[in-house]
Amino acid sequence: MRITRIFLLIIPVALAGCGTTTGERTGSGAVLGAATGAAIGSLSGDAGKGAAIGAGAGAIGGYLYDRDKKQQEQQYYDQNRRRQDQYYYDQNRTQQDQYYH
Repeated sequence: MRITRIFLLIIPVALAGCGTTTGERTGSGAVLGAATGAAIGSLSGDAGKGAAIGAGAGAIGGYLYDRDKKQQEQQYYDQNRRRQDQYYYDQNRTQQDQYYH
């Protein structure tokens, strides 16, 4: 029984935030939170209340995860864009130097 409880707590955390869009990540967080909340709530005698609380917490968690991933993606894009711009600037500069000298 103890292993089942631990399993029910770990799996939703591992799967939280599945998806690529804000809606998918928020929705999957809500579904996984509801399932976990229902399982935990059933142990205390009120699965419906546990599912509702879990769905809310899961949706918030999925949304926050999505915001974090979007910020990481934007930082990655910005860094690579600067490198790409510098590369093309250097290439163009080299060609100009060769032409004028």
